[in-house]
Formats: sequence, structure tokens, C-alpha cells
Amino acid sequence: MSSPRTLTLASGSPARLRLLRDAGIDPRVVVSGVDETAASDLGTAALVAMLAERKAAAVAALHPAELVLGCDSMLDVDGQAMGKPASPAAATGLVRRLAGRKALLYTGHRLIDGRSRRQASGVAATIVRFGTPTDAEIAAYVATGEPLQLAGAFSIDGRGAPFVDGIDGDPSNVIGLSLPLLRRLLAELDIPITDLWQPPSEPAAR
Repeated sequence: MSSPRTLTLASGSPARLRLLRDAGIDPRVVVSGVDETAASDLGTAALVAMLAERKAAAVAALHPAELVLGCDSMLDVDGQAMGKPASPAAATGLVRRLAGRKALLYTGHRLIDGRSRRQASGVAATIVRFGTPTDAEIAAYVATGEPLQLAGAFSIDGRGAPFVDGIDGDPSNVIGLSLPLLRRLLAELDIPITDLWQPPSEPAAR
């Protein structure tokens, strides 16, 4: 088997890294460190697309021969983009606002292939249906600090998962990176996703 191509992930998100590794891809991680502020008049989908491009471009400039993936996720609530809450009070307010409602989780993706100098981009959207946690549950959840690390204060793979009643769409997108969209973007660059897979480990000797 030939050596797989290495994907460079322009993100320090542990969830995105875990998602890729579980899918057989072991990326190199390079945090972009770019400014994530943007014009407030952008819609959420346009905003995450722009930030994903900004992250990927910053890392690709430092590593021009690599295959770089930039991502950015935000929750759209009533047309307003929600990133990571800035404080425990903000997280509490957001969780209460979401209780019993639906919202759209958008993730922007930008792939830059340094070998071919080609790029591909897309935005994935998943509807998230939130449950109705009690005040005590909200206080306990916010006290863990987890919602301060998550776009929209929630994910489906942590302590907040019991408070999500369901989703409509791609579950990996809610975690921070749409694996089906990644496969399609790679195909646009003529890179099969299987080229990124790590060789299977040898079974343990008995």
C-alpha cells in the first residue's frame, strides 16, 4: 500500500481532530491563529464560509505544498450567528433561549491543495432540535465549562448531548466537520478520500 496523503487541519478543535481520526484520517494540526471577527451584516452561512477560507489560507501560506482544510462552525438562531459563548452568563442565556426550539448549525469548509494549487469550498447545514433542560441542568452544564468551547453552546458528543432531542441532516457537521462534504470537496480536487486513510493496524498477536 502506498503512503497516504497527509491532511493539514487548520484548527485546534479536539472534536474535529477526533472525528477525522475515527474516519481513518490522521491529520497534521496547525492552528491558524487568524482574527475571527467579521462584518456583522454577513449571513451565518456566508460568515462561516469566509472564516473557513481565512483559516485555510493562513495555514496554506505557511505550508504551501500541503493539503489544508479550514473549517468554521456557527449556530444560526433567528438569523443571528452564534459562535462560542463569551462567558458563563452568555452560555446560560443561550441555552435557555434554545430550549424547545430548532436552529441551524452551519460549518464552512475550505480545501487548498498545494500540489495542484486548486481549491474547493462548501457549507454544510444541519437542523438541531433542542430539548428543554431544567434550570438545575442548565446550571450544572454551564458549570462544566463545556458550552464555552462550542459553537452555539452545544454538541451531540458531550455533556450537552442529552439536551438535544434530534437532528435533521449530517451528524458529523454538528460536531464540527461534515465528512460527506469533505469527501465531495476532495473529489472536486481529484483526491479520493481513501487516499487520506491510514493503513489498517495489524491485529495483535495471540
